[in-house]
Amino acid sequence: MRSGLFSRIFLLLITLLPFTAQADLFGQNPAFVPVDQAFAFDFSQQGNTVTLHWQVKPGYYLYRQKISIEPRNAALSQWQLPQGQPHHDEFFGDSEIYPQTINLPLTVTHTQENPTLVVSYQGCAAAGFCYPPETKTVPLSAVVAGSTIAPASLSPAASSDHLPYTPLWALLIGIGVAFTPCVLPMYPLISGIILGRQQRLSLSRTALLAFVYVQGMAITYTLLGVVVAAAGMRFQAALQNPILLVVLSGLFILLALSMFGAFSLQLPASLQTRLTLISNRQRGGSVAGVLCMGILAGLICSPCTTAPLSAILLYIAQSGKVFEGAGTLYLYALGMGLPLVIVTLFGNKLLPRSGPWMQTVKEGFGFVILALPVFLLERVVGDLWAERLWSLLAVSLAAWAFILSIKSAKTWARWFGLVWLVLALIAVRPLQEIVSPTMVTTPPSTQHFTPITTRQELEQKLSTTQQPVTMLDLYADWCVACKEFEKYTFSDPSVQQAMGTMQRLQANVTDNNAQNTELLSSLNVLGLPTLIFFDAQGKEIPHSRITGFLAPKDFIKRLPIPTKG
Repeated sequence: MRSGLFSRIFLLLITLLPFTAQADLFGQNPAFVPVDQAFAFDFSQQGNTVTLHWQVKPGYYLYRQKISIEPRNAALSQWQLPQGQPHHDEFFGDSEIYPQTINLPLTVTHTQENPTLVVSYQGCAAAGFCYPPETKTVPLSAVVAGSTIAPASLSPAASSDHLPYTPLWALLIGIGVAFTPCVLPMYPLISGIILGRQQRLSLSRTALLAFVYVQGMAITYTLLGVVVAAAGMRFQAALQNPILLVVLSGLFILLALSMFGAFSLQLPASLQTRLTLISNRQRGGSVAGVLCMGILAGLICSPCTTAPLSAILLYIAQSGKVFEGAGTLYLYALGMGLPLVIVTLFGNKLLPRSGPWMQTVKEGFGFVILALPVFLLERVVGDLWAERLWSLLAVSLAAWAFILSIKSAKTWARWFGLVWLVLALIAVRPLQEIVSPTMVTTPPSTQHFTPITTRQELEQKLSTTQQPVTMLDLYADWCVACKEFEKYTFSDPSVQQAMGTMQRLQANVTDNNAQNTELLSSLNVLGLPTLIFFDAQGKEIPHSRITGFLAPKDFIKRLPIPTKG
């Protein structure tokens, strides 16, 4: 059963219960508790680990996409919220909620003077009552950059803290790069240079020379990983800046375009030529000479290696872990060198022939690189547009693979194109919502309401009205039940007739700024929707306040009867 239907059934049961005359903070309904009781927030810090804790009261829930954490004078390792419970309503579409307690461990990698975390969250009651967004400031204890983090403190959701398959992925990426059109054809030539003029070497000597050459490449990449990881603390703090995230995203889009053949990226020709000449002076067949060749080869990045290498360096810079960064790039270099070892030992017979398939491998890496801008922009555009960007990337990849499949001369490959077509149809759903959005984005109707923004404006309207009753509707875009009031209740002809003799005011507190907060506080309002009724003298009518959604008939029954002055 959908949560929206459940909410309405629950609301119907609530309205059938006898109303209590006991006064409370909401004016008439003690069912809804203050926000700090609905979502009791707490935190603790042990060393590098800060744990945020929300105790969610039964019958209430937090929105996953409304939880945000902004470090100030501090840097966090990459973190991710745990998966929530699927939730759907007609106004906000599909979302995720937390109807239970949440514990979120975060790893602090670096602090400056007076470090804090600014934590924001927002939630509702299942009965149709929403609270304004809450913001808490969490003070942090000082953390020394590069200090050891105990394994027990790692968050299970923090992807950069413990990716057990990261080295394996680096190894596989290195192997994949080796089969691109600007790398694989070079291996026979490099093999000849390694062996030098001594073509008749023992198998063990040949293997040693090939291994030494690969280790030379690995030395260059490993040192590069150490340098980038060492600077990772400052780099990670800089990644909190949306402008830098956008610039980096644009850079990786350009790198991806180079993988699709839009242009070539490599060192300047003069520098590349100089390094090549130095490498060629080394004596092939000797361990020292081959090692130097490998070290220099690591500096001569081909157009096909620049983009994947940049992607791995970005990951290492964010992790800020020196040993992990060194190990990741070592395995990347090892992956690139494995085909070279095979060529050196067994010749070209074991390697596949050059052909169009190598360009396909290169373009496939282009889509891998395009995942990085989406990953970076997630922090800027929010969950909804992040989902759409991932969808766009998935549809593009599936369409590319589908076109390759139907162009193939092999029957099985053409049939496999149907699989890619199905995947594209599945992945396109978030993009369809842009054309036919499920989320209602139209502003609340103010055709029958006079807008106000401050308590002073409210007092002025109350003092000058000629109507016996004034109704104040407190509205916000993040309030589901407020939209239900707009669509189902206020639009009903019988409701409009019943409110015909009332002065109708509306305060839009969507921004939850200081002015909105002051208005809600002065009226003793803890959540929305809240409707307040005032008499002709400008005083609130006792026990008339409405909190939570009411259907037209129930709403009419709750309207206060005007009293004669």
